Amino acid sequence: MAFSAHHLFFDDLETSAEWKSPGRTITEADIMTYAGFSADFNPMHIDEEFAKKTPYRKRIAHGFGIFGIASGLGVQAPLVRIIALTGVRWWKFSLPVFIGDTVHVMARVVEKTVKGRGRRGEVVWYRAIVNQDGKTVQEGEIMMLVECRPLTRPLDDAPAADATAL
Repeated sequence: MAFSAHHLFFDDLETSAEWKSPGRTITEADIMTYAGFSADFNPMHIDEEFAKKTPYRKRIAHGFGIFGIASGLGVQAPLVRIIALTGVRWWKFSLPVFIGDTVHVMARVVEKTVKGRGRRGEVVWYRAIVNQDGKTVQEGEIMMLVECRPLTRPLDDAPAADATAL
């Protein structure tokens, strides 16, 4: 997918601006796909009978699987010209997510720093993954490189035409 005119540049983002992503309902297929992809076959996630004997009484989604789903939701709200995820400052896993739960991401710009001689910038985002009951299940701060608007050179700085070249 290419960036569209709707994708924001680094320059368009303002500190403290907030967005809410669309929701995503977690399915058994999500859990089984993540188990296969990650090789995390912990029975807490994949064995209903085992999970009945745990404090949660049913299977829970993989924490990093939910983090990954939230990554996808986060790039939708807002649409931004992301170059790369560069780091995680801190992250907290607070509550379990179950099959049938619907999560969305609340995103807020925490800080911005220009990088790469003004061609890109680092954005620190606070992200909260919130369930259908309004409870935060995960939260933290992540850093991303975001494309800046193309630099334009003022006409006064343009090189003078060489009259002898004609």
